[in-house]
Amino acid sequence: MIRRRKLIHLATRRRAGVVVGLLALAVLVQATVVLAGGSTRSSAPALATAAPTALTGPNGRVFVGHSYNHDVSPALRGIPALPLRAAPDREVSPNPRVGRHVDARDPVVQRSLAAPNMPAPSLSFDGIPFPGVACNCAPPDTNGEVGATQYVQIVNEGFQVFSKSTGASVFGPAGITTLWSGFGGVCQSNGDGDPVVLYDQLAGRWVITQFAGVSVPTDECIAVSTTSDATGSWFRYGFHLGSNFFDYPHLGVWPDAYYMSMNVFNSAGTAFLGPQPFAFNRAAMLSGSAATFVTTGITGGSTEEAYLPADLDGSTLPPAGAPNSFVEWPSGSPLHYKVFHFHVDFATPSNSSFTLFATPAAAGFTQLCPSTRACVPEPNGSSLDAIADRFMFRSAYRNFGDHESLVTNYTVSSGGVAGIRWLELRNVTAGPVSVYQESTYQPDTTWRWMGSAAMDASGDLALGFSVSSATTVPGIRYAGRLSTDPLNTLAQGEATLFAGAGSQTATSNRWGDYSDMTVDPVDDCTFWYTNEYYPAGSSSFNWRTRIGSFKFSTCGGPPPPPPPPPPPPPPPPPPPPPPPPPPPPPPPPPPPPPPPPPPVVSQITGTGDTCSQFTGGTAQTLSALTYTVRNGLIYRVTPSGFAYWVRVTASAGANSFVIPQTITTGNFSTLFGLASSGSNVRTATCGAVSGETFTAAADNSSFTVQWNAPSAGTYVIRLRLATSAVRNQPVPSPPTVHYEFSTNGVAGSTSGIDLKQ
Repeated sequence: MIRRRKLIHLATRRRAGVVVGLLALAVLVQATVVLAGGSTRSSAPALATAAPTALTGPNGRVFVGHSYNHDVSPALRGIPALPLRAAPDREVSPNPRVGRHVDARDPVVQRSLAAPNMPAPSLSFDGIPFPGVACNCAPPDTNGEVGATQYVQIVNEGFQVFSKSTGASVFGPAGITTLWSGFGGVCQSNGDGDPVVLYDQLAGRWVITQFAGVSVPTDECIAVSTTSDATGSWFRYGFHLGSNFFDYPHLGVWPDAYYMSMNVFNSAGTAFLGPQPFAFNRAAMLSGSAATFVTTGITGGSTEEAYLPADLDGSTLPPAGAPNSFVEWPSGSPLHYKVFHFHVDFATPSNSSFTLFATPAAAGFTQLCPSTRACVPEPNGSSLDAIADRFMFRSAYRNFGDHESLVTNYTVSSGGVAGIRWLELRNVTAGPVSVYQESTYQPDTTWRWMGSAAMDASGDLALGFSVSSATTVPGIRYAGRLSTDPLNTLAQGEATLFAGAGSQTATSNRWGDYSDMTVDPVDDCTFWYTNEYYPAGSSSFNWRTRIGSFKFSTCGGPPPPPPPPPPPPPPPPPPPPPPPPPPPPPPPPPPPPPPPPPPVVSQITGTGDTCSQFTGGTAQTLSALTYTVRNGLIYRVTPSGFAYWVRVTASAGANSFVIPQTITTGNFSTLFGLASSGSNVRTATCGAVSGETFTAAADNSSFTVQWNAPSAGTYVIRLRLATSAVRNQPVPSPPTVHYEFSTNGVAGSTSGIDLKQ
């Protein structure tokens, strides 16, 4: 059916025009205020907005919008947390379901539970509880993301920052509009939820968004942190998307843009118009400059199913210039997954395009809840919203070097209960696109839905989800598979993150509308998952949220132990008795002074070495990378990355150095790739140099470093390389591969490293 407005405000479901529930943030104690008519939102001055401008280009019509306001906030930790004021009820009437799905036999059902080998949670703690910072609404739209040192959770309509090492709260919970305090307009005064938080691991920045509007959500408010600390300052943006009802925003990080999909309704919220893609200028937003967005408008009309943009995981970039891949929920007969390519050109927006790239076949399935959203049973006799007409957040993309994987999931009907269809598409940017694996996870009679899936750096997959039944209160579980498990199976079994305690009643049956599985960007192995549950008893508008982490033991691995110290030298033998002294010879001429040792100009080091350690000669030199083997393939490389350092003499102004990479043993052909971050140029005293660029050749055979030197002199280059490209490659014979790196024109700059078992 047509999507209904997400937020149901508690008081206004009971009585039109009445708003209840302001929250004192510091103690999270609800205070009741009853007002007659209208909204209780503040009357901050409205900001001028303009509809996106239409352009006609070689690829069709595109629209360009501009940030109507942008600024930088004070440090968040110093902004008083703002309580969120409840808004009028904007839940629209239910409408007939859109879509053209034709039920078909499901040939890919996993009908049994595998042995329980899933890792136990390493952390499990409560997140933000109802009312979600005074929202008095449902559902919570629970999602979260893990960063360098923090985990940020966001719900309707609040967010909180936690330490990822302990789970302790670092900031909040606070209303999302706290981020826009002093910004003005609807972002400050009329934020409406549907929030998303992302961590841009390529830049080490946080991204927080929610939609906003006076009567309907017409704007998207986006904040990008200025550092990896979510409690610091933020670049803030307001974008006016148009006059329609823009619903269900979901975003993804990509090197050239922040991509977003929307489900668009008419301004009354009564007619579905179709999905619409957006691309926001990431480079401008990372620098705090005025930013634009590009959209091709509504695509396909009301018969087009909802789609999601790809969200990048890991440090390996997509192929250079690769478009973002939007994948559409399967429908039609025969069933297929539509893969669209969004090419954006912010310099010449009319060159942008959103085109259908591939339509790989999807296995048949039966749609869940075809006549009502709410069919998932609970022990109290109530039922919960299944949202079974779209992909669930996220569409997680990862580049493994020899292939690309995109994993996502949706809910289907299987064996009389809800099951989760999860899938892995391969090579979505360059093609040919294939459904590498897909399966419906329905191992017993428990209902499973509201899933989220992701892959770690080893290609292991984890799927988190809600569970419920007539005898099981709603809880939170996760299942998974290793990259070496049989295809189309979650062969590691299932584990419980939190069993849940009670059931939901009323609340218009709303549940979700999404959960979130993400991967730690530091070790690229630890999964973090968040979802909702209910406290003991049976209650309405009373959700809780949970956050947990876990890791497959086969992913990554500790670095090899340091070698034992050498044994102490044996004591010298006692000297023989001296002979009688000969007559003293004439004194010899003094020897010439020894030549000074050659300067260290290059070195391959571990990932934690610094410029000062390299220039001081104390950086640990790597002699070898080690790998393990599974099924005849290279399975894991330790460490996952390393640095090639070189000291060069540069002239003032523009400089360009080429660092070739070669394999000298001739038994292997895969070269290491440039990591997504960590490469830089420093002065002789390790001061930062701005504007440097690092470009890899198409086959990674060389890397070009360019920068403008403020003065002639000595500079230090750090080239950060990733080892992921050699994973899943056949084991070389003989098993050791020797790589060499050198900087053209710099004498003595050759350094080598072995890849060996």
